[in-house]
Amino acid sequence: MTEDHGFSVMSFNIQVGIGSHRARHMLLHGWKYVMPHGQSLRNLERIAEILSEADVVGLNEVDAGSFRSQYVNQAGFLAERAHFPYWAQQRTRDFGELAQHSNSVLSRWPIARSEPHTLPSFMKGRGMLETSTEINGRPLTVVITHLGLSRHARFSQIRDLAQRLRQRRHLILMGDLNCTARSPEIRLLLAESGLQAPPWNPPTFPSWSPRFSFDHIFCSPDLEFTEIESIGEPLSDHLALKARLRWNSKPEANVKTRSP
Repeated sequence: MTEDHGFSVMSFNIQVGIGSHRARHMLLHGWKYVMPHGQSLRNLERIAEILSEADVVGLNEVDAGSFRSQYVNQAGFLAERAHFPYWAQQRTRDFGELAQHSNSVLSRWPIARSEPHTLPSFMKGRGMLETSTEINGRPLTVVITHLGLSRHARFSQIRDLAQRLRQRRHLILMGDLNCTARSPEIRLLLAESGLQAPPWNPPTFPSWSPRFSFDHIFCSPDLEFTEIESIGEPLSDHLALKARLRWNSKPEANVKTRSP
């Protein structure tokens, strides 16, 4: 893909392949968080088809290979099925044989560096995965994170993130931040880090009736959004969020937006 046409990125909380697409599934499928089930690999196959449309993907709630995922490293499985030659992973909560939570990156371009960081949390297990790649001779840092459920925890994590990312160039931040675009947490993140948001924020949660923009893609000012959309197929309790970006060559981008 040429630099003039930019590149596409996607953020997706895949809910370890459970495949919730009805409100009742949140209760009825709860056992699938800890037990293997036959549908998960079929769900992952379809998720891989969606991911194949992007150049760089950030994943949340990916199992790194445990009993509940039938010992399948889901990031590796998706990279293979979606034909991503490069991928990296951060285990955020390792429960051994039972479950291995992770953040992951899939990339069309070589990943030169992959560095996990922990984020402050009452219960250990929140982190950010920082990777470095190069697109047509330009360096790009991709950061994937998944923030906590409580506002207090998110504020601590946002302050840590903002300090690490403040005024950095050639950078994209993606992930399930568990708060909406207009929340005080996101306003603080953008103000303190210097990152910019897309022109609008498609709702991604819950996938069967999306009302909340919990999943986000932000970038440094030397990049600009040309498209932003959610993928309207419920394969998780979240919808996938996809954006197209290009290197910023003028003050105002000619932005197109679409919703599912």
